[in-house]
Amino acid sequence: MNSADNTFPEAFLQQLARQLDSKEREALLTALNEEPPVSIRFNPYKMASKPEGHGVPWNRYGFYLSERPLFTLDPLLHAGVYYVQEASSMFVEYLYRETIGDRQGVRLLDLCAAPGGKTTLYSTLAGAEGIVVANEVIRNRATILADNVRRWGIGNVAVTSNDTSRFAALGNLFDVVAVDAPCSGEGMFRKNPTARREWSPENVSLCAARQKRILSDAWEALKPGGILIYSTCTFNRAEDEEQIAWLAANFDCEPADITPPPAEWGIETGETEGIRTFRFWPHRVHGEGFFATAIRKAEGKHRSKLPKTAREPIAELPKNEVRILGRWVGQPDYMHFAGIGDLRYGFYEAGYDFVKTLAGPLNMLYSGVCMGKLFGGTLRPDHALALFHDLSREPVHEAEVTEENALDYLRKQELHDLSPLTEGLNLLSYQGVPLGWAKRIGARINSLLPNGMRIVNV
Repeated sequence: MNSADNTFPEAFLQQLARQLDSKEREALLTALNEEPPVSIRFNPYKMASKPEGHGVPWNRYGFYLSERPLFTLDPLLHAGVYYVQEASSMFVEYLYRETIGDRQGVRLLDLCAAPGGKTTLYSTLAGAEGIVVANEVIRNRATILADNVRRWGIGNVAVTSNDTSRFAALGNLFDVVAVDAPCSGEGMFRKNPTARREWSPENVSLCAARQKRILSDAWEALKPGGILIYSTCTFNRAEDEEQIAWLAANFDCEPADITPPPAEWGIETGETEGIRTFRFWPHRVHGEGFFATAIRKAEGKHRSKLPKTAREPIAELPKNEVRILGRWVGQPDYMHFAGIGDLRYGFYEAGYDFVKTLAGPLNMLYSGVCMGKLFGGTLRPDHALALFHDLSREPVHEAEVTEENALDYLRKQELHDLSPLTEGLNLLSYQGVPLGWAKRIGARINSLLPNGMRIVNV
């Protein structure tokens, strides 16, 4: 092995020796010391045509970039036009399409969802008829997840922060449960030096034990006949194939019918207990290390244990408020407007009852589209409404701004050019895509951008 081997833990190298021959190990270790590829996934609800560039073969929305720009200074990122996502992890779309296809009304639980890369992808796939419940047990990470869901702006996601056991207790509610499990992170060694420094066999064992607990809860939340999508960003079998073998030995698993991807993609296809598995090695694919599989739950008796609770945070609204809110979206007939405290929200009609039912027993941070607050007959719109893909452009003046003005707004600084804005409330847009709200009062601009979503120190 070459000198690059010294930068890796010895136990990790010994593990690789059991998985790869010497030539493959050399190629992998070399790749893990190189710069990772840069990829993005565009939002088809906000971008009418595909961007130019080399597409990620296993994801129709993914594209590689020739170099890494300063994403923070691109207003389109803040507008939810695209998401910066590692290419290999986009493979979950392939598994979803192979197992779910174009089925409508899918209820999907993303159990380890922050920061939101896969959640926003699942949101795209589920569409207006489906619902994605995105859970993150760590509260500050759940807040970041909610911000990314707002930016993405499809409106079919409920963000929760609960232990996974809460979902198991509710019974078999979901058609798909996705577990992108917390792991030892071997596949991210070149992207995240901390993962390399903190790796140890003991940490692998801890991760594997945690994964079993999460998978057990995930299985309880899954409907009979439903699909579990399991993934990690690590190479070792203890967190990958051995987890699948454990599932097969302890639960009613069935292989899902998945077409092997084309050989030219470079993905290693394997099989564990009859269940097809997929591994991404960074020296073989244009992406990071990744492992994924999809497993079908055998048909059986459906169990639902939704508890009766006096807590009903989502309230119905009077007809006059519904009419006012309906003016702010392009297709109000598809929406159900409701209240949570003094805020007004819009939900797709197809998912509303399900979200309302879950809001009682679960700690729900965000759901649907926050419309804003009503004062008399006037809506003070929330930032999330500006980023909703079906926002109506009719209620207020839309001010198209330059890149310089867009960045001023995103920093909550004074705009260089006030001429595009009219007196009163304005919707600021950049390249035709809404960025947020601003109120002009004479020669002064009152930015309505939330402080937590502004650009800081860049």
